[in-house]
Amino acid sequence: MSKLVVTSIGPASSVQDGGRPGSQRYGLTPSGAMDRLSLAAANTLVGNEPFAAAVEIGPFGATFTARGGAVRVGLTGASRNAEIGGRPVAFDSSATLADGETLNLGFARGGSFSYLAIEHGIEGEPMFGSLAVNARAGLGSPYPRPLQSGDELKTKAASGAAERRIELPAAADAPIRIVFGPQGDEFTAENKQLFLDSEWKISATSDRMGYRLEGAVIKHRDGHNIVSDGTVNGSIQVPGNGQPIVLMPDRGTSGGYPKIATVITADLGRFAQTSAGRPFRFKAVTMAEAQAEAIKFHALLHSLPDRLRGIDDFGLNIEALRDANVAGQAVSAVDVSTWQVALP
Repeated sequence: MSKLVVTSIGPASSVQDGGRPGSQRYGLTPSGAMDRLSLAAANTLVGNEPFAAAVEIGPFGATFTARGGAVRVGLTGASRNAEIGGRPVAFDSSATLADGETLNLGFARGGSFSYLAIEHGIEGEPMFGSLAVNARAGLGSPYPRPLQSGDELKTKAASGAAERRIELPAAADAPIRIVFGPQGDEFTAENKQLFLDSEWKISATSDRMGYRLEGAVIKHRDGHNIVSDGTVNGSIQVPGNGQPIVLMPDRGTSGGYPKIATVITADLGRFAQTSAGRPFRFKAVTMAEAQAEAIKFHALLHSLPDRLRGIDDFGLNIEALRDANVAGQAVSAVDVSTWQVALP
């Protein structure tokens, strides 16, 4: 038996999986990963089921140490500096920690959440069919709360399989797509247009329950109280102060504020990765367009095993790397064939 010990970790980090689908009918929030594509990609890297439990790491840094044997992990999501025993580790790839080695992760860049999947999964006791943590409800396993220093994530010893990287499409730098409703008629055409024309930012007070938006004041046609009805991931409620709230995986199962719109399934992960204070806009699409994008998203999830590639050499030529075009996600730091090295 091996284990990955949490040496240090910031807030907003917890064990998450695919959540509790079907539980909302009983008044139980589904929870689960904020970015399902990144969760599935991390698990695919180490041979797990796509929505197996993994560590969802918030914007701050973290360190993990292998104990009792080697531990193999996959890293995806918001990129950050990562190293094991002083050697760099690339994101969207797998790596193995020998017994006693430590994985050091820096602050997130260009996103909010990273995912660390552990080969063979995380041992825990499912609660309503899931290990996903919902701290408010006291649900989740092995710890029904955010992770903290000293926690131990038990698993089986690493298999010794060859390390892999995964080729994911670059995140679109485009407006977040929404479908108006289900209470779109509670807002005038002018206020709907204001919602689309405005630049929005996510408040630093946001959490896994909801992202509070800062921007224009959206006014209701006839007041903000309605009969409570069901919510979904991405429901955009507008409370009495006119500042929208986008509901996230730990949301309440029902709500009594009018919902002006809903973020489409294909854009939920991209929206969840939007950093606090970064400006963005919304774009309205039809239900048919949203359904077509959902089909594409599910096809992408199913294609993940076909996107795995080998890693020939973890050793980096630092001199060559200085001359390489490594801006953004244009190249892979561990795949020399993608570098654009200056000619002599």
